[in-house]
Amino acid sequence: MDPLYVAYHDTEWGRPVHDDRRLFEKVCLEGFQSGLSWLTILRKRDNFRQAFDDFDIVKVAEYSDDDIARLMGDAGIVRHRGKIRSVINNARRCAELIARDGSFADFVWSFVPDGPEGDRSRPLGIPSQTPSSTRLSKELKKRGWSFVGPTTMYAFMQSVGVVNDHLHGCHVRDEISAA
Repeated sequence: MDPLYVAYHDTEWGRPVHDDRRLFEKVCLEGFQSGLSWLTILRKRDNFRQAFDDFDIVKVAEYSDDDIARLMGDAGIVRHRGKIRSVINNARRCAELIARDGSFADFVWSFVPDGPEGDRSRPLGIPSQTPSSTRLSKELKKRGWSFVGPTTMYAFMQSVGVVNDHLHGCHVRDEISAA
């Protein structure tokens, strides 16, 4: 397995994130990942950060058609016009959410599943989406977000620790559960 992927799993994936900017970054990167491997996105993550002003929500929300052209010419990122437009749109929607509700993190963490949905010990294993990811997806779409389908939102929820899908026996699971 690729050492970059192993390091991501061991030090980042599934660890609770409560910073609005880092949560916004993860939503964006999960959207870019759609149809691609996560390792592809992980290898380009530093380029994405540079290209999108470290995912500063306010700065990205102000991007223009000139910025879209600049990003479409950047070989260091995934050059998909729809996904690039989605990041800009979602920055605007995120800024609205923060202005209205005070925190993107509080919004995201209000979707923590409880009961059987959060139990990964069941024999069916890890699903591709859950009722919580579907609710999060629907709420974001209702607020005008894009590239936030239930499967993408479940991957997002896993990556930022809203759910702990490290398998039983994984050396990181107990550490994250304690957090």
